[in-house]
Amino acid sequence: QVQLVESGGGLVQAGGSLELSCTASGDTFSISVMGWYRQSPGKEREMVALCTSRGTTSYGDFVKGRCACTMDAARNEVNLQMTSLKPEDTAVYYCNAFSSWEERNYWGQGTQVTVSS
Repeated sequence: QVQLVESGGGLVQAGGSLELSCTASGDTFSISVMGWYRQSPGKEREMVALCTSRGTTSYGDFVKGRCACTMDAARNEVNLQMTSLKPEDTAVYYCNAFSSWEERNYWGQGTQVTVSS
């Protein structure tokens, strides 16, 4: 089992930036990929960024050029930095970790990000 705890988020003005952090505990040896998803009311959950300890990253089209995902396997952490925030970035952001041993995803409880215009 893996537990994920998120920090960061809150209220940000349009054009501003934010940083989200997530720390994993438990069977962290099995984690191969960590990242972030988000979900707005009435919309499906969508991938924001995924990254590995080797530096491989993948970003949703809507955040490319505005986002940086970094994973520190030694500290079992993943961080997300977003800039040039827009009101449409308002959503609940969920930390995600994929266990290659169990072949399943784990999710954090989510942290609200609100971007005011």
